[in-house]
Amino acid sequence: MTEMVHGTAPSSGGEAILSRWWRTTDLWTTTCILLLFSIGLLLSFAASPPLAEKNGFAPFHYVERQLIFGSLSIATMFALSMMSVDLVRRLAVIGFVFSFIGLMLLPIFGTDFGKGATRWYTLGFASLQPSEFLKPCFLVVTAWMISASKEINGPPGKIISFVLTIIIAGFLVFQPDFGQACLILFGWSVVYFTAGAHILLLVGVAAITIGLGSFAYNYSEHFARRIDGFLSPDLDPKTQLGYATNAIQEGGFFGVGVGEGQVKWSLPDAHTDFIIAVAAEEYGFVLVGLILTTYAAIVCISLARLLRERDIFVRLAGTGLVCMFGIQAVINIGVAARLLPAKGMTLPFVSYGGSSLIAGGISIGILLALTRNRPQKNVADIFVKG
Repeated sequence: MTEMVHGTAPSSGGEAILSRWWRTTDLWTTTCILLLFSIGLLLSFAASPPLAEKNGFAPFHYVERQLIFGSLSIATMFALSMMSVDLVRRLAVIGFVFSFIGLMLLPIFGTDFGKGATRWYTLGFASLQPSEFLKPCFLVVTAWMISASKEINGPPGKIISFVLTIIIAGFLVFQPDFGQACLILFGWSVVYFTAGAHILLLVGVAAITIGLGSFAYNYSEHFARRIDGFLSPDLDPKTQLGYATNAIQEGGFFGVGVGEGQVKWSLPDAHTDFIIAVAAEEYGFVLVGLILTTYAAIVCISLARLLRERDIFVRLAGTGLVCMFGIQAVINIGVAARLLPAKGMTLPFVSYGGSSLIAGGISIGILLALTRNRPQKNVADIFVKG
């Protein structure tokens, strides 16, 4: 049946795995990811020593941990990128099951580390955030269900994926983690509408999002405080947003100089959620512009490759993954620049964070596996006679 639909794939003739990977993978996206990780390490040298000193650690404690977690992330990315589409899909389903169970058990066994949101498991040597690992696996599962629903006598994948989305968003709101809940809704919407959905459904999803936001504003003091702070015309300079905004203004075009920034001494999350403020203050718009361009390049290159893809599942999963990757970067930078309400969300491959880095490696690894050049994978190949 597969050969009837996709044609017979020519044999690789025993070509070495690394050789085939190098010839078929998206090297531009791979290079951009390595560049982002290198920038993250550079900024970690500037942003993390003050926090390490405050917590009684060695000056480069967090730099060393970021190097370890980042290395695991890059290794995971390369390993996944060498796998077949079928294997990646199976692993994503298994990962989704375990991540979902972990998310459900957070209210019982999780901890909030004093931040008012129960999002992590503490493992002693590190912490684990299930929602970070859930996101890429959820998008692959959603794409699989929706693509399967398009087959003759296929399952009601769209309805099942929507129910799963609402359940997951509900668990995230309960933590509370409204940012991740919005990301889940956004990712599902991208996959759903890429598959070809009516515009009225988009309006419905937007209405649900607004409704959830209104409910959270009325019943969550944590959420309401952040919204009120964003809407207020007066910005308290002693808040995280105040420090970040001032740092961006002080940096200008070329920055104040390496190691000369002051925001890292005031911001407790300078090495995570507000890492872009450190970049803007010390290196100016030059480095911020490079970071923005790199993210834009990853999104545009990946979407261009997916545009030619024949396999519906690959097209849906890849589009969801790269769009969620891009929107997370937009949200992080938008919060630091006070263009969006405050939200605890890391900058992919740049911010410090074990769960975030490894989950990012999983996302991009799956994306690279999906966008590899495979025999007869392009739409144009349908019209080419072998």
